[in-house]
Amino acid sequence: MRLALFGDRGKVGRVLAPALEAAGHDVHGVGRGDSIDVGGADAAIDFTTPDGGAANVRASLEQGVPCVVGTTGLDLGPLAALAAERGLVLFHAPNFALGAVLMMRFAQEAAAYMPRAEIIELHNEAKRDAPSGTAKATASLLGGNPAIHSVRLPGLVAHQEVLFGGDGQLLTIRHDTLSRKAFVPGVLLALEKLPELPPGLTVGLDRLL
Repeated sequence: MRLALFGDRGKVGRVLAPALEAAGHDVHGVGRGDSIDVGGADAAIDFTTPDGGAANVRASLEQGVPCVVGTTGLDLGPLAALAAERGLVLFHAPNFALGAVLMMRFAQEAAAYMPRAEIIELHNEAKRDAPSGTAKATASLLGGNPAIHSVRLPGLVAHQEVLFGGDGQLLTIRHDTLSRKAFVPGVLLALEKLPELPPGLTVGLDRLL
């Protein structure tokens, strides 16, 4: 596929670009300040910031290009409406690590038996949104409006634990992303499934598994 990669020089982009090329894709990087000209691409991928990501995705959809979005903190409503209007796919995942998706699924199952839970999410200090998209998605799956505690410190990548408390016991379900390489299989899966998705917004890697 011919791919436009927004944020190709960022922390995720620097890992993702060579991995996409190794998988046989033709990657055109689009960095901050570059003109957004993605017409003719088969898909656009965005791993940037909430403000920049919204503009990148809107411009891509307006140029007729479906999008795979890993940026969290976006207002997806207007972008979803635009994608549906143009008959294009907009895929967003709060987390592209397959282990994180399994962590959320296991936590959802545990909540049926241990409803008292709190979430701790830890990310690098450069992450601008808090709570993280993964934490908010997990809270939605658990129900009951669990408390979310956000930690932003240097040295972290992406980590989350869900603590379930019960009389005389504590259950912890945790996932650690130790390298941004963990996002690569999820992005490749999203690109593979992109032609099968309906126009408009699809959220969550679990929808593809």
